[in-house]
Amino acid sequence: MTGPIAAWRRCCALLVAAAVVGTALAATNATIAQAETTRHEAELALLTGGATAAADHAGYTGSGFVDGYTDGNKGTATTSFAVEIATDAEHTLTLRYANGTGSPKTLTLIIDGAAQQVSLPATANWDDWATHSVSVDLTSGAHTVAYRFGAADSGNVNLDNLEVAPPPQPGAGYSTGPVFEAEAATLAGGAVVASDHAGYSGSGFVGGYTDANSGSASTTFKVRISGGGAVDLVFRYANGTPTDRTLSLVVDGAHVDQLSFPTTSNWDTWDTVTVARSLPEGDHDITLLYGSADNGNVNLDRLDVVDGGEPQPAGPGEAEDAYVSGGAVVTAATGGHSGTGYVEGFTAEGARVVRALGVESAGTATATIRFTTPASDRSLDLLVNARVVGTVDFPSGTGWRTTAMSVPVRAGVNTVGLRAASAGADVFIDSIDVSTQAELAARGATTTYRQYEAEAGSTDGTVLTPSRTYGTVASESSGRSAVRLDTTGEHVSIALASPANGLVLRYSIPDNATGTGLSTPLGLYADGTKLTDVTLTSEHSWLYGAYPYLNDPNSPRPEDRCGPEGGACVPHRFFDEVRVQLPDELPAGTVLRLQKDSAATSHIDIDLVEAEVVPPPLTRPSDALSIIDFGARSGQDATTAINAAVAQARQQRVPVWIPEGDFRLTSAIQVSDVTVLGAGPWYSSIEQTNGRGGFYGSGGGVAIADLAILGDLTVRLDDASDTAIEGDFASDTLIQNVWIQHTKTALWVRPGSKDVLAVGLRVRDTYADGVNLRSSENSRVVQSTFRNTGDDAMAMWSSDGPGSRNTFAFNTVQTPALSNGIAVYGGGPDNRVEDNLVADIVSAGAGISISTRFGVPFSGTTHVRRNTLERAGSREPGWPAELGALWIYADIHPINAPIVIRDMTITDSTFSGVHMSWEKSIDQVSFERVRVDGTGTYGLLFEAPGTTSFADTTVLDTTLGGLSNPSDHTIIRGEGNSGF
Repeated sequence: MTGPIAAWRRCCALLVAAAVVGTALAATNATIAQAETTRHEAELALLTGGATAAADHAGYTGSGFVDGYTDGNKGTATTSFAVEIATDAEHTLTLRYANGTGSPKTLTLIIDGAAQQVSLPATANWDDWATHSVSVDLTSGAHTVAYRFGAADSGNVNLDNLEVAPPPQPGAGYSTGPVFEAEAATLAGGAVVASDHAGYSGSGFVGGYTDANSGSASTTFKVRISGGGAVDLVFRYANGTPTDRTLSLVVDGAHVDQLSFPTTSNWDTWDTVTVARSLPEGDHDITLLYGSADNGNVNLDRLDVVDGGEPQPAGPGEAEDAYVSGGAVVTAATGGHSGTGYVEGFTAEGARVVRALGVESAGTATATIRFTTPASDRSLDLLVNARVVGTVDFPSGTGWRTTAMSVPVRAGVNTVGLRAASAGADVFIDSIDVSTQAELAARGATTTYRQYEAEAGSTDGTVLTPSRTYGTVASESSGRSAVRLDTTGEHVSIALASPANGLVLRYSIPDNATGTGLSTPLGLYADGTKLTDVTLTSEHSWLYGAYPYLNDPNSPRPEDRCGPEGGACVPHRFFDEVRVQLPDELPAGTVLRLQKDSAATSHIDIDLVEAEVVPPPLTRPSDALSIIDFGARSGQDATTAINAAVAQARQQRVPVWIPEGDFRLTSAIQVSDVTVLGAGPWYSSIEQTNGRGGFYGSGGGVAIADLAILGDLTVRLDDASDTAIEGDFASDTLIQNVWIQHTKTALWVRPGSKDVLAVGLRVRDTYADGVNLRSSENSRVVQSTFRNTGDDAMAMWSSDGPGSRNTFAFNTVQTPALSNGIAVYGGGPDNRVEDNLVADIVSAGAGISISTRFGVPFSGTTHVRRNTLERAGSREPGWPAELGALWIYADIHPINAPIVIRDMTITDSTFSGVHMSWEKSIDQVSFERVRVDGTGTYGLLFEAPGTTSFADTTVLDTTLGGLSNPSDHTIIRGEGNSGF
């Protein structure tokens, strides 16, 4: 990408962003009531000392640019501009340049003989141009502005032009509206008035947002706000292309968001996009810009600025807050809706809206749907927990109305939604309210189990001293401590706070000399009465040697892969988990005792216990095909039978039923346009054989729910084992209530997939990632839990192009054995990490990492909001490096698209709370309402150049200080900061 705005995104400090954008807009032929910006082409200036005109790189303005700022001309190469100033005032000088060296370079700015050094950050290459701005007081008359490769400079840049901008005149051309026609706004960068498509308001519309004008085309509305407060900016547009398009929203010179403009049916059809903003009283420039990270190609009709008050109070179950896919979209064009909008676009098969909601107790609830039908009757399938439980008829009529149906609900997280089974007329869905819905956890997943830390119980064993030293049992423990039972008869006891008949025990026992594992019984008692012996094994734990690790204690430890002193190759991954279903429910108050009753192993380490009431098995839907009828038997190879059942079910368009039992697979089951249901993950299990087995999806219409997928791996085998669920998902995929353990990866969404919704995953002890969304679109993982994953617990990896509109929300991540809790590797726009809880990062990762270590560069805005990181950050022993709890890492690409960090809580970080590295620049990062409380080193650590803004950010209780900034990162301090 080229152009001044692309460069501004990369390099300019937010402090001068208003001047840069104002310059780009004012340097056009637009009529505005103020002195105009003047542009001075460098190739036409006075060139001395070896500076010469050239044209061998693309993207310049005018007839060329100036090069010659080479080391051979150090101390002499100069470009001198003759500048005429009309009035005494502060002016903004904006230099457009290219710096393809890969690191910042300096020149000396000389104004009428007065010199100052300026730093010019690197651009992506020599065809990519950036701007550098400085404000100076200039008197009326002639001035000489020169840029010299001085004796103390590093030079080696190319210069394109210099723009000189006067200060704006307050109030010029501003109006209270509320309707602002685009054709009457200030147009720049190739944006033009047109009237060759029907349906516009006013006298025309604005076109010119074409690829030829990428980085420059803009429309600026001059808006006067009376009183200040919340407003809705409603942009009316047409997008006749087959895909969604984007433009950048710039308010008062600051880039605030990338807006998505969904496709309209043709160029004569107009729609609206609404943005909620809070604007203070006064005059504001509202700009839609075809920025370097946008794909443009829309027409703009007008801007309506309306009071931001909601047309109706937001009620329960607002559809605009739910997951939508398949052509369904959130809009607010039709009045009378509640909340901030509603969902429309149910004209195509597969269009859907799905809510995830909590319910206290299983039973029957009433689902009340608020709707309107803009044209004619419509019917949609009612989906509850991946099952079609009925059809909802929406009769034609006027105004918003309601209809209600009874639905079966479970204790815990449910999904309730509507889906178009076939093409037809549209219906607008305002809300889906379920009568018994309960509050979900504010951050992290809502679960049906209660977690008890062993070290918080009563024990006559040894509570391990908390540690974060890689290679120790304590460092891999939840909360960084556990209980060791090393003498026969020692125990740890917990009192149940609620009833339970299902337990999960997280434990560690020693390995044997060959790495194949030991086993031992663990006595389980309730109120002093022994219930059973639970068999523990270390077959699936303990790894050795270099990444990706082996289970042989004698594995090689090559120095080039193990780091200094072999720190990356110490034994690790000590824990495993076992689940126990009891015949009788234990009441609240029962004292559970876990006791070492055998000398089979030297010790048993107990980390935690999860206790829950296991619901009764789910029943087979009346139309489902059972795999038993195709020859499947529990404990035997069911691959052929399940494949046959899937093929028949797809043909008949009915579900596949996995009954109670343990069904073995020798290869992955291919699924497309079919639903696979089980009796619940405590009852229906798919078991791998030699790492093979699971589900591979292709196309759309895939649903997998209510079962467990249990692997038999003992090491990571990337090419010789199957992911539990993998696929090329085209649309309309739902994965819900699936328990996955001991597989390579839990969910691997392949490049090009879209519209995957995963709810209520329970991922444990994988040998690679928990979930990986590779170059996916509009996919979402919510209300899921992850523990002891062998790589990133959750990753968005833009490996084959930018993944966009993906979301990780309301998930809980604990103790990943390697790498990050949550990672976003490039891509965009509109990828989101929100409302998650991440704790106890073990090695080579952060709680949340925003990174270009892999994948394509970032584009558009990445949102990181309302997350909590506890005891996060770790040491990368192979480099070595100390990584922060929140780690923003510019590795193979600079980060120059907006990263929005909001409402984050970071507590008890192992090293720094916030960490930015490495040598490439990181720009357009903003922090607001962030709290860093307790760090092992610094509160904020900057090891990369760039620009970051902070507001209402607090740093407390640091070991080495609130701030370390060896990279001279530009920090813009807003209001409300403290501690750094």
